[in-house]
Amino acid sequence: MLAKIIVILFIFVILFCLGSGLFYLVRDKGESKRVAMALTWRIGLSITLFILLIIAFSLGWIKPHGL
Repeated sequence: MLAKIIVILFIFVILFCLGSGLFYLVRDKGESKRVAMALTWRIGLSITLFILLIIAFSLGWIKPHGL
């Protein structure tokens, strides 16, 4: 259950970074570095989430389900 909560929190933070990047792009018209920083955070969090999912799967904390 804890692994699912962590994944959901990561997804919300990633979406927040994506939204803030869009907000800064529209507001600053691309003149500041805030857009690049927001998107850099999004990429870093996405890679971290992917690595955590691989680790959790290999340790047996999460299991795939068949449809």
